[in-house]
Amino acid sequence: MRKLAFTQAPAFTAPTIVTAAKIHTLDDESSAPEAFLVIGDRIRAVSSIAECRTAAAAVSAIEPELVDLGDTTIVPGFIDAHAHPLMLGQMMSWVDCGPEKAGSIPEIVALLSEAAKTLPAGRPIRGYGYEQRNLAERRHPTRFELDEVATDREVYLMNASGHGGVVNSYTFELHGVTKDTPNPKGGEFFRDADGELTGELSDAACNVLTGLEGVKIGHHGPNFHLADEPAEHKLQLAAAQENFLAGGVTTIGDAQVSRREFDMYLRLAESGDLKVRVSMYLLSHLLDEAIEMGLHGQFGNEHLSFAGIKFYSDGTLGGWTAYFPDGYVGDPCRTGQLYHDPRDYTELIAKAHRVGLQTATHSQSPTALEMVISAIEAAQAERPDADARHRIEHCGLPTLEQIDRMAKAGIMPVNQPQHHYNWGEGVEQAIGTPGERFNPLGDFERAGVPVTISSDAPVADPRPMEAIQAAVSRITRRGTQLGSDDLAVSLDTALRGHTISAARALGREDELGSIEVGKRADFAVLDRDPFNTPIPELAAVTVASTWVGGERVF
Repeated sequence: MRKLAFTQAPAFTAPTIVTAAKIHTLDDESSAPEAFLVIGDRIRAVSSIAECRTAAAAVSAIEPELVDLGDTTIVPGFIDAHAHPLMLGQMMSWVDCGPEKAGSIPEIVALLSEAAKTLPAGRPIRGYGYEQRNLAERRHPTRFELDEVATDREVYLMNASGHGGVVNSYTFELHGVTKDTPNPKGGEFFRDADGELTGELSDAACNVLTGLEGVKIGHHGPNFHLADEPAEHKLQLAAAQENFLAGGVTTIGDAQVSRREFDMYLRLAESGDLKVRVSMYLLSHLLDEAIEMGLHGQFGNEHLSFAGIKFYSDGTLGGWTAYFPDGYVGDPCRTGQLYHDPRDYTELIAKAHRVGLQTATHSQSPTALEMVISAIEAAQAERPDADARHRIEHCGLPTLEQIDRMAKAGIMPVNQPQHHYNWGEGVEQAIGTPGERFNPLGDFERAGVPVTISSDAPVADPRPMEAIQAAVSRITRRGTQLGSDDLAVSLDTALRGHTISAARALGREDELGSIEVGKRADFAVLDRDPFNTPIPELAAVTVASTWVGGERVF
């Protein structure tokens, strides 16, 4: 894997020694030193306070400042290897219709109607976060129910999966969608038994909302980021950044970058407002352009860099669009979809692999995963690369045989335990007993496959300690244990999955992911020690402050 050569940030005027009640470096030895020395934005010593002073004196005549963070615990800055920051920023201004806010369709309608009173005339009404199987009705709302909110402007209620939702009748009328409109490739306008539009739409059908110009994805996968003015997008991205920092996240892998997102990052960076580190994965419709421009490996600086190419193989388990060719147990008429013909996909992966590009493919069902794993195996057979680090995003339901092959091919899954925390029971209802293995982190660990944890924000909040609790316990929001104990992982594995393992998934473990000499001084300060916290209370561990490059940014 070609590594990125980062530029050095300007040094501070004085060395700084950082100490706290407990420091977990998460290095190979699981060291717990008394302090560490920061010079510039780098860690220069990890040891006792006295030894850090000696190390500082060896390189600077300036007396080091001692920053004592008191009765707190320091861990490396959390790394969220798969998230959608711009989408999160947008949705922070939408109406929260998640399980903590609404338990039924009338309650959702009431929330959206109340929000409509405060919006200017004609402004679209947007909500998010419902999961149909968490509602009293155990179904999606319909367009007619959203018509109760408004008939003179767009109403869009996004599903918790992020891969679709429901619109009102006005939205269909505005965009010319009728019962006779064909489904776009890679998406669906759902219809009832009489062929009438229900209001539900998924994946590429959401293009009626996102707009086609500049973000047309077609069979390469969906784009769900709705269009706003550039100035508004910049504000949204800045707000999302603060949300990540509040969770102790210092580095993000943006797993869905089109020209729109790229432009927003550049604007934020140019104005000096980009505080987190971002590794960008361009959507696969930009593959040829990336290759033509010579982006054959990582490129950028310490805050904003290009990492690889994002693909989609199928849809989502939460939205019932992941590909099950024999149908869903919960709805035999639904099969979900594959975004590519397997032969076409195999060639796309080979094209990226030939020039050394890392790929990251969204894939959930065993059938879709088979297409992805087989394509990577074929690419490796053509041009062996022991450090290619091809990723599978979500990787929800791999078989044990597929996991063994992932280990041999060096494939890195990137999972989201908050998915099974929020709607694990829904996956069981959708596909039956196999759904109990959703996110089989324990199986990965036993097979020697790296465990990497992320949020998929805004599908889940960027709160690493909640994700870590879900990974360690496999207890859902409803209090159900999903599957057997051996599908969970230890606290140490889970913490590493959100730090050093996530750094490896981004190709940045040489400078991020642990508190070690030579690495960037990125760390999170927790109000208590996770290792002395009961598992059911891990999500309640609070981030007191977040530091990037030795500077407190939250």
